[in-house]
Amino acid sequence: MASLTLKSLVKRFGDTTVLHGIDLEIQDGEFLVLVGPSGCGKSTLLRCLAGLETVTDGELHIGDRMVNDVEPRDRGVAMVFQSYALYPHMTVRENMAFALKIRKRPRDLIEERVREVAALLDLSELLDRHPRQLSGGQRQRVAMGRAIVRQPDVFLFDEPLSNLDAALRAQMRVELKKLHERLATTMVYVTHDQIEAMTLADRIAVLDRGLLKQVGSPSTLFDQPDNKFVATFIGSPAMNILPGIRDSEGEFAGTGFSIEAAYVPDHGEPVEVGIRPQHLSVRSGEETENALVLHATIDVIEPMGWEAYAHVTLDTTPLKAHVRNEALQGYAPGDDIDLVVDTGHLHFFDAEGRSI
Repeated sequence: MASLTLKSLVKRFGDTTVLHGIDLEIQDGEFLVLVGPSGCGKSTLLRCLAGLETVTDGELHIGDRMVNDVEPRDRGVAMVFQSYALYPHMTVRENMAFALKIRKRPRDLIEERVREVAALLDLSELLDRHPRQLSGGQRQRVAMGRAIVRQPDVFLFDEPLSNLDAALRAQMRVELKKLHERLATTMVYVTHDQIEAMTLADRIAVLDRGLLKQVGSPSTLFDQPDNKFVATFIGSPAMNILPGIRDSEGEFAGTGFSIEAAYVPDHGEPVEVGIRPQHLSVRSGEETENALVLHATIDVIEPMGWEAYAHVTLDTTPLKAHVRNEALQGYAPGDDIDLVVDTGHLHFFDAEGRSI
């Protein structure tokens, strides 16, 4: 196992800078997820860690070694790609053993390692099959097994679940979490799916246009985002953002709502307030007189079993509420609805998008 340290890491392709001075420390045995929208630089960063891309500037350390100029095979890392990249003419056993064979490991050691990893990944009954005879989830487990048999210091995953259907992705998330707990090896995982990031990570690093926007635990990023980008990217459904202004009395007012001064930060100049859909509820008549109520109109209701998403409009601002399905019984598109805001979970942002 090994830690990873990135010091002012820069990657350029010609005149285009893809990574802008990334500083990041990944602890030994940690599961860190790199997340961000397409084109943010997360896969490029992973390829720099693997040695598949050269670092333009800065330092990259694996354990106590600076590996900027170290060949990929000598870095002690193993990478699992979005495509399974299995050899179709080889059996599962041969695919998993291949990396050790080209390193000329003893045959007995190779067979022992393949058996151990196959048992770990529930592949023991599939060792003599070819990839074409496997499901998508089984192929991905073989790809992971091929990496595990090498016993690397660091595992790198580049969107490994994106080719699977929704049910398989959910199943593989659980298996990946169990795998990390069993191996206790450092893992760096790239995804654009923030749900994957929230469910898998010890910590999440959020990137946007090559900049590291925030690093923290899933709960920290959800409850205490440093900026509007992180606030709206982390969490599903996304956070509602309402523009407004703080008046001379300290209240924050926008079109169709007003927030008492007691709930508004007394430093900085807020120009937007963020409200997560989970922190909106349908008014039941049991709230206090001082409750913050938004008077909105229903556009669409999405039933999701025991829960539902209500798409509403507050004056001209679209909002989404995530509530229990039974709370919307009797409502239909076009109806007026009163939504109560949990004022203990308001987020305010200044003109630069910073949390205040």
